[in-house]
Amino acid sequence: MAVHPVEYRYSSEEMRMVFEEEAKLQTLLDVEAALARAHAKLGNIPKEAADEISKKANTGLVKVERVKEIDNEIHHDLMAMVKALTEQCGEAGKYVHYGATSFDIQDTALALQLRKAIAIIEQDMKGLKKTLYDLTEENKKVVCIGRTHGQHAVPTTYGLKFANWLCEIQRDTDRLEQAKERMLVGKMTGSVGTQATFGERARELQKTVMDDLGIKPVMVSTQVVQRDRHAEMIMVLALTGTSLEKIAKELRNLQRTEIGEVLEKFGDKQVGSSTMPHKRNPWKSENICSLARVLKSHVMVALDNNPLEHERDLTNSANERIIFPESFMILDFMLRRISKILGSIELHPENIKRNLELTRGLVMSEKFMIEMVKKGIGRQNAHEIMRKSAMESYHTNTPLREILISNQMIKDKFTREEIDHHLDPEHYIGTAIEQVDEVLGMMKDD
Repeated sequence: MAVHPVEYRYSSEEMRMVFEEEAKLQTLLDVEAALARAHAKLGNIPKEAADEISKKANTGLVKVERVKEIDNEIHHDLMAMVKALTEQCGEAGKYVHYGATSFDIQDTALALQLRKAIAIIEQDMKGLKKTLYDLTEENKKVVCIGRTHGQHAVPTTYGLKFANWLCEIQRDTDRLEQAKERMLVGKMTGSVGTQATFGERARELQKTVMDDLGIKPVMVSTQVVQRDRHAEMIMVLALTGTSLEKIAKELRNLQRTEIGEVLEKFGDKQVGSSTMPHKRNPWKSENICSLARVLKSHVMVALDNNPLEHERDLTNSANERIIFPESFMILDFMLRRISKILGSIELHPENIKRNLELTRGLVMSEKFMIEMVKKGIGRQNAHEIMRKSAMESYHTNTPLREILISNQMIKDKFTREEIDHHLDPEHYIGTAIEQVDEVLGMMKDD
């Protein structure tokens, strides 16, 4: 029976299977088998022994229950796995774990696990980028009000808003690829990194093992692969989480009753509140913001794991059993959820238009100031005229257009048609559409 909410509520079965107990054990056994094969290839042990170890290194024979039983006696889970495998291998068992220390197996197996987990995240991100691409393309000309400091600023477009999100997710993808290159390494370097137990051909042995497993060997290590690699990976996952949090937070704000420009899909039988029947809460987006906080909390733990003492201590071990499965399961869940939200959001054109007009033209004061400069009015003078006009509009609740029309200096410089044109939000989106087209062109084949 599941106890942790991440396991039963905030994860996919696909990602759970990567970190499931039996899957982890199989990965450890895979490394032991690869080590035996490498020893045989170099002539250190009989090929028949390596074949037997490889044959028996599976969870159909080496049971999780047996490993736990031994662990309860000796209090060393990796050595418990070694003993359980040795029991299955008969005479070949004397070559199991030959020359290795626990973290030769553990760290290499972790890299193999994370390779699978990263592949799932990469697929999630690919799907999210496709969803954002479509939203960007569909809404590139939808003009809306831009907001800074929580206040109406100047017009922008939903296409540009979505394009910003798309580009950020692409940067997250790039960062993951870079971190993956440093994270997916294995080691056969022994107790303090000298490879003394592996003999004169130790470097060749290490490369042979890693070639077999399809990952790169470390150049140097202590008893462990250095934890800056692991910290970087956790930071990249958390940073990606904040990108999703940013999207979810914006969606939440745009769903406020008084804004109402966007709505999450709401099922026919869905309940928003146990007491307020009318509520249509953005709870899925709130989920994402909530889980992002957990991801960010793992960063400090990962950073604290980097300065291990001397050639290693065990202070990273217990928490890494938590932060890696949790981080990957949570981010996978968040990516899938935000993709579903974005794939079914509803934009409300009437509310978008209402909000554009809410300030009665004040959001066009910048545009009009620029046009005044073009007509020969000094920039600072134009700014002051527009500032006073805007404040008058604000305090008297009078449309900016009426105030400008009544200003003699403005009437001397502008026709009414020009004033109307310059106060139209549709005519003040700058290069937004061109920027969106550039993004779409760049992302088309991704």
